[in-house]
Amino acid sequence: MSLREQINDDLKAAMRGGDVVRRDAIRLLLAALKQREVDERKTLTDADVLGIIEKMLKQRRDSINQFEQGGRQDLADKEKQELVLLQAYMPQALSDDEIAAAVATAVAETGAAAPADMGKVMAVLKPKLAGRADMTKVSSAVKAHLIKS
Repeated sequence: MSLREQINDDLKAAMRGGDVVRRDAIRLLLAALKQREVDERKTLTDADVLGIIEKMLKQRRDSINQFEQGGRQDLADKEKQELVLLQAYMPQALSDDEIAAAVATAVAETGAAAPADMGKVMAVLKPKLAGRADMTKVSSAVKAHLIKS
């Protein structure tokens, strides 16, 4: 079963179970998926779906920070619930050691030697780690590795 089919099944289950929060979060996700399909005129793969979910997770984290700074804990709590629901669709996250190993492998593959070569390394890592690691964390790991060498 594809990720898209699983999301549709989860929406149906949430509707049957009367879980309004889950239903609304999944509807937001499906709307984002449909928008991307219409914009790009293609059927989304699981990797595309994970990319959209990752983007939505980042938006939720930013919103939580903004709401907490603005003293709107009620809205921050709603965003936190959506964040948890969306994270359920993401694959198991990689540990820091696994990220470091992937970075070392990519640096060796590309022959990168200086921070100026960071783009080449990230181009290799992004498809491999998409959805499994926070790319800002990966980026800082690459930068640190290239500065050491």
